[in-house]
Formats: sequence, structure tokens, C-alpha cells
Amino acid sequence: MENTTATYPHGKNYYIFLVAYLVGLSAFGSFVNDMYLPTLPEMTRYFQCPVSVIQLGLTMGMLGLGIGQLILGPVSDKYGRKPVLMTTMTIFIIGAVVSIFSPDIHFFLGCRFVQGIGASGGYFLARTIPADIFSGRQLAKTMALIGAINGFAPASAPVLGGILAVADGWKGIFYVLAGFAALLICAGLPLKESLIPQNRFKGHLLEAFREYPSLIKNKRFVIHALLKGTALGLLFAYCSSAPFIIQDHFGWSELDFGLFMGFNAIFIACGAMTALKFDILKKAAFIGGWTLMLFTAVEMGVLFFIDDFWAYEFVLLPMLFSLGMIFTVGNTLAMNEGRTNAGGASALVGLSGYIFGATVAPLVGIGNILHSTAIVFGIMASMTLALAYATKRISPDPDMIK
Repeated sequence: MENTTATYPHGKNYYIFLVAYLVGLSAFGSFVNDMYLPTLPEMTRYFQCPVSVIQLGLTMGMLGLGIGQLILGPVSDKYGRKPVLMTTMTIFIIGAVVSIFSPDIHFFLGCRFVQGIGASGGYFLARTIPADIFSGRQLAKTMALIGAINGFAPASAPVLGGILAVADGWKGIFYVLAGFAALLICAGLPLKESLIPQNRFKGHLLEAFREYPSLIKNKRFVIHALLKGTALGLLFAYCSSAPFIIQDHFGWSELDFGLFMGFNAIFIACGAMTALKFDILKKAAFIGGWTLMLFTAVEMGVLFFIDDFWAYEFVLLPMLFSLGMIFTVGNTLAMNEGRTNAGGASALVGLSGYIFGATVAPLVGIGNILHSTAIVFGIMASMTLALAYATKRISPDPDMIK
């Protein structure tokens, strides 16, 4: 008979609540960027600035998410997860509401950075809290379940964003995001603190930041974290270029764009769950890396030489499926490797992704967006494949074998 106490430390009903709430937190991080993607072309006209400048809104949000996680990881290791969560959600609400009254693009970019700081708490705690409670395949199962369900966040965010853009423009989207954050604060009241006092960092807060050097020296952790980071960088390249390719270049509407993005994101969710079918989790990353590289090469040919929407869309699907597989492996193996310093480990995993994401977001808008996107896709897929190969060469942990 299954030991439900071991599998579900606070009972099965709480596990269901926990997964649902962590999906909400993780989805919130996606909504912060994905929900206003359909309005990027509109915002270039509103602020009267070039495409590459308006895409800095994505970059500033990602920088805030990355830097926020870096600071909040050790803070949460010392003071617990729940206080950090509630504080950062409040910061986001302030940043979102103030951004609506931006007098120019520079003020808006500053608000986006504040929003990123605020959203970072929930986003990295969605990885940290499971690592506080679970390990091994149970951690992998929980992380993949959260990732798969959360695959519908980037699916629904652009759809909702497209509807709101038609109804109320870009400002309405930030009102909705502020409301979403307020809802997460209220829904999080029953959340139990996952880091019990005896497991918290006991020294001075500044000393808690010394966990980063030890994590960075852990080669296995770094490889897994970079694997997730490069894959996330490719996803951000796709997300930041897609509004201009689908809407401006191919002429689809904001709502059409949201529907395409929503349909595509389902393949990320399917890939995330497929990774769990592998007896040894690392194999999923290797196969996902090769599949990603193959179809990225095809997509580059489409963007350079064919210039056809349906060819572009069709080839994206296996690329996104492969990314879903890699996300599950990178997240799970990195957090399992660094779970004794879960806050810091989660922060570095998140920072890795947002460094790549913040770098590629403006690059895809330089010159001919089809060609620049193709080049960025190729670079990120090559890096992801190299790290997938490095991951495969590391001997698997016994508790990660089915």
C-alpha cells in the first residue's frame, strides 16, 4: 500500500491545493510577459519608439525577475518562503498600477523592472517550495505536473491579452495583472510555510549569500541550470519576435496572435509530461536537444528562404515540444542537486534563464526580424544541445531512476 504520508506530507487534499497554487504562481511569471505580447505593436505607436526599444520592456521585466530572484533566494532561506511571497506580490501590484500612468517609454521601462522584481518572488518560489518538501522522482513528478498544467498559462495569456487589447488597449492588461497578484495574495493565506524554522539559515543575512559560490562550484548543478537557461532563452526569443512576425509581417490580428500562441503552448505542456516517461530523466534532455536542433535548422531555412506563415507555424510545434521536455529535466535535476540551499538554487536557475532571455529579446528586433530571429534561434538551440549532451554524460542519481 502506498505510504500517503511520505508521498503527501500534509495530506492529499493539501497536495492538490499546493500544486494548484504553485501553478498559479508559475503562471503569474508567464503572464507578466506573455499577456501584453499582443500589444507590443500598439505600444510602439503609443510611445512612438522603435521595435527594439519597446522590446526592452520584456528585457527590463526579465532583468527584474532575474535580479529579484538572486536577492530573494537567500532572503527566503533565512526568513521563510511565505513572507517573501506576500511582500513581492505587493511590490508587483504597485509597479503594475503605476506603469499605467507612464508619461514616456523610459518611465514605463522602469516600471517594468519593478514589476519583474515583484513577480520574481512567486516565480522562483514555485520551484523552491517543491524542493523543500520532495526529492527524487516525486520532485520530478511534482515539477513536471506543475510545468505541464502551467503550459496553459502561456497558452491563455496571449489569448486573454488579445481580447483585452481589443477591449481596453495595453493599459487594461496591467490592471488585470495587478488584480491577478491580489488574488494570489488572498489565495495564499492557507499556504503552509514549507521551510520550517530549524531548516532556515541561522547566520547573518549577508552570510546567506555565500551559498552562491558553493552552488556555482557544483558542476552538476551549473550544467543543469544552464540547460534550463539556454532553453528558456530560445523560448523568449520566440515570444518576443512572434508578435511582430505574426501580426506585422504576416498580417494576423491581435486575437489571432493570441490563439496561435495558446495552441502552440500546449505542445510545451505535452513535452513536459513526456519527459517523465523516460526511466532515466537525462535521456529526455538529450533526445529533446537533438529534436530541437533539427527542427530549429528547418525553421531557420523557413525564415530565411520560404517566408510562409504556415511553414513557420508548423515547424514551431516540435521545437516547443522539445523545449517542454528540456524544461522538466533542467528544472528537476538542478533543484534536486541544490535542494539543501533551495532558495539560492532556485534563484540561480531563474537567473540563468532571464540572463539569456533578457539578452535575446532585443536582438530579434534588429534589422530584418525574420533573419535576426532565425540566427538567435540557431545559436540558442546549439547551446542547448551542447548542455543536453553534458547532462547526459553525468551519471544519474539513483533516486532519479524510475
